[in-house]
Amino acid sequence: MSEHSINYGSKSIKFHLDFSDRKTLGIKVHPDNSVHVAAPFDSEMDKIEAKVKQKARWIIKQQNEFLSYLPKLAERKFINGETHLYLGRQYLLEINPSKKNEVKISRNKLIVNHIVKSKPESVLEKWYIEKAEQHFKKLIHEVLPLFNKYQVSTPTIQIKKMKKRWGSCSANGNIILNLELIKASKGSIEYVIIHELCHLIHHNHTKAFYELLDSIMPDWKKWKNKLEQQL
Repeated sequence: MSEHSINYGSKSIKFHLDFSDRKTLGIKVHPDNSVHVAAPFDSEMDKIEAKVKQKARWIIKQQNEFLSYLPKLAERKFINGETHLYLGRQYLLEINPSKKNEVKISRNKLIVNHIVKSKPESVLEKWYIEKAEQHFKKLIHEVLPLFNKYQVSTPTIQIKKMKKRWGSCSANGNIILNLELIKASKGSIEYVIIHELCHLIHHNHTKAFYELLDSIMPDWKKWKNKLEQQL
């Protein structure tokens, strides 16, 4: 696989090129905004570049679709009285020095007890990771039967802090979910998971992708909007 680029107006479109035993040239835009071109072995470079340039408007549209699916995360200072979210609900942060690290929820409070050498934000993040692993895996198993007829296997789930994505999926079927999602409502988390599972079938934001998303989760726009408003 080699890297190339073409100019389209003021934009430069980079793409990965791979030659294979195929009859036609194919172009895919992945959720990380990378562009992959698969071409027949006997393809000439100038014709490949011409085809990419011909599809440039569509490529940019796909990239913009993926870019619209970005988190707008507010910074936190981790001080007493600050509001923090968990599963769509707001809690007032209470930080206490303690003999052990633990996080508890009591009514409207998110209580972080920490030993002197531990930062409260690190204690809280570890708790969020544990809860995310628990809830995300549970939700995956709840929604996966909706994809039975598409023969989608249970994906490997990774949880990461990401500034530019709520979720993404790799070519080999792994799904990465943003840790910050644990702060969103259950319906919004389901939306992101279903969105990524749909990408295992349709890699781009095509008409077929949205038709599938509509059929699996008819009210997905409601939960997408709520996600964008909450976080």
